[in-house]
Amino acid sequence: MLKKLMLAAAMTVAFTAANTTFTSTSALADGHAKCGIENGRVNIIGNEFPAIQTIGTGAKACAAGDVKISANLTKEHKNIQVPGLSGNPAEYTVAIVANSSIVPLMNDDLIRPLDDLIAKHGGNFGKNQQITIGGKVMAIGFMANAQHFVYRKDMLEKAGMEAPKTYEDVLAVAKVMKDKGIAQYPFGGAYSAGWGLAQEFNNMYLGHGGKFFKDGSAMPSINGPEGIATLGMMKKLTAYMNPDFLTMNNNEINAEWKAGNLPMMQMWGSRAGPLLTGEGSAPGVAESTVLSGPLSVAGKGIPATTLWWDGFTIAKNISDADAEASYLAMVNAIDPKIMNDDVATQAVWMIDGYKPTPASAGVFATMKANATPYPMLPYQALLHSALGAELADFLSGKESAEKTLADAEAAYITAAKEKGFIK
Repeated sequence: MLKKLMLAAAMTVAFTAANTTFTSTSALADGHAKCGIENGRVNIIGNEFPAIQTIGTGAKACAAGDVKISANLTKEHKNIQVPGLSGNPAEYTVAIVANSSIVPLMNDDLIRPLDDLIAKHGGNFGKNQQITIGGKVMAIGFMANAQHFVYRKDMLEKAGMEAPKTYEDVLAVAKVMKDKGIAQYPFGGAYSAGWGLAQEFNNMYLGHGGKFFKDGSAMPSINGPEGIATLGMMKKLTAYMNPDFLTMNNNEINAEWKAGNLPMMQMWGSRAGPLLTGEGSAPGVAESTVLSGPLSVAGKGIPATTLWWDGFTIAKNISDADAEASYLAMVNAIDPKIMNDDVATQAVWMIDGYKPTPASAGVFATMKANATPYPMLPYQALLHSALGAELADFLSGKESAEKTLADAEAAYITAAKEKGFIK
């Protein structure tokens, strides 16, 4: 059982532009098989946004003959990954993961080190893309990500207000917009109950200077002044959000933005690119959309957000042939040859040849602000789940902040004891 995953060093290099290329020793140039895959099964589980869809398409391009490659790209991927990799053989051979979603797979020993595959086959990726845990390469990163502030400059000008730098500014601007009838719901965020709502808490809590756990311990420390202040600010924001905010996920918030209904929101950088293209958007929306950096809160000056990486892992409970096929398919999927103008706008890529685009402005501003990487502790996912299950009770007015946080801590402690993190 892992007691702690030390990824600080890996995170440091993960947010550096890729600049090193391996020379592949595989059969990538072998004309007898596509992408060098002679045989094997490839089945990918991952998220569904455009950058991941591009990766899935790149992997599927390696299908040939008896080599079958499939992908299940869905917003439910976090709920599917652990059971999908737990069988023997595992249903999925590849899991596309991020800071948080790799942790449960590591905790349950469901993914394999990639060092042997890298030594045998190489790959067109930089040394800095190798996510190393405990001295072993457990994932290959291909993009950086962060949630950041987005606003409509035309609607702010109409309100006669400056662009917000803090969540307190957001509240002030939102009030003016609502009072003047500029927007019925001036602010949006992925507050859908569950993972997304918990992540909004995490961002805001870090912005308040909070610590998730007591020093040197797996015991939670969220039920205190910072946690209560975090919930207080989240509650204030909901007064300016769609009344169905507890059902609104990233896809729905983006749709509201494109429809011209939102002047301000918190959104993932990986989903921001399409907001600038104008495709599917109401007239004038794309032209006035500004991708800003992270907000701060409570006068702390701390970015109220987290930095992330996305990458691929290979399942442990599969044959070596399937693992090899999966690795080669994913190496093809993130090869620098995929980079073109359209793909470049989909993400902040950790791929050789990527050059920053206007769509990457928010993520780069978040990096420049020294935002905290999402915590890479084996018990962080358990706290995240507990928060996702409990926070709606406060925001819907059923419980006090103190009771909600106490319930979240209690649920987490039960789960952490079951996993052996707390004795």
